[in-house]
Amino acid sequence: MEKVNLTDTHCHLDFAAFDQDRELVIARAREAGLVRMLNPGIDITTSRAALRLTEQYDEVYTAVGIHPNSADSWKDETYKELIELASYSKVVAIGEIGLDYYRNGAPAEVQRKVFSAQLDLAANMGLPVILHNRDASEEMMTILDGWVDELSKRKSKLTERPGVLHSFSGNLAMAEWAVGRNFLLGFTGPVTYRNAEQLRQVVVKVPLENLLIETDAPFLTPHPHRGERNEPAHVGVIAGKIGELRTIEMKAVAQASTRNAGRLFCWREID
Repeated sequence: MEKVNLTDTHCHLDFAAFDQDRELVIARAREAGLVRMLNPGIDITTSRAALRLTEQYDEVYTAVGIHPNSADSWKDETYKELIELASYSKVVAIGEIGLDYYRNGAPAEVQRKVFSAQLDLAANMGLPVILHNRDASEEMMTILDGWVDELSKRKSKLTERPGVLHSFSGNLAMAEWAVGRNFLLGFTGPVTYRNAEQLRQVVVKVPLENLLIETDAPFLTPHPHRGERNEPAHVGVIAGKIGELRTIEMKAVAQASTRNAGRLFCWREID
């Protein structure tokens, strides 16, 4: 069988769900053809843990950031700590950051303040952002419009690769808005679910050059593995479903996602 290089651009390998068999999980990912795995942090502790994993495994890269549901953990020194962490060579993005008005893990005003601070950090460090959005699409787009405009005024090269809307669940209009601003869209396990018709319509219409594949492991397990813990080895299932929906080979989806990830995150290309 011809080798297909796959990339999981969003998984949480540092989470406790993998404590008992992390080595085996990464070994299965290698066997499945994964050449890159990106592990975003959700607070300072997990960002440090993710960074340690990059030292243990060549395939693992990381992003550092404060998730909106962890926004209450923000302290005066957090911005400085993130600058320090983001200076490491295998840190390729700021994330997972954004707004979450579904779980409301922190007050909305605190989420907005922490989100804006990290967008500022990303702009200053020239790093793309990994964006979490739950029930906050309109406000998210308004904030990001202002951020992208500011990047343009600075003549920042980040305007060419500002970031990715993680586990995209918006409508086609939002997808078109994102593509128009050079954002990539990350697709996860729900694209394999029978009741995800809107998402399926989006994944067919999005240009291949704006598409990334993610597992969000240990969450959002794709069909037919629902009910099991998710892991990076399942990224091929998502690629296969996207290929089926777009009536192209899974290999074409995998190649596009891996190529797009390399462009976004500027990690070493795979031969």
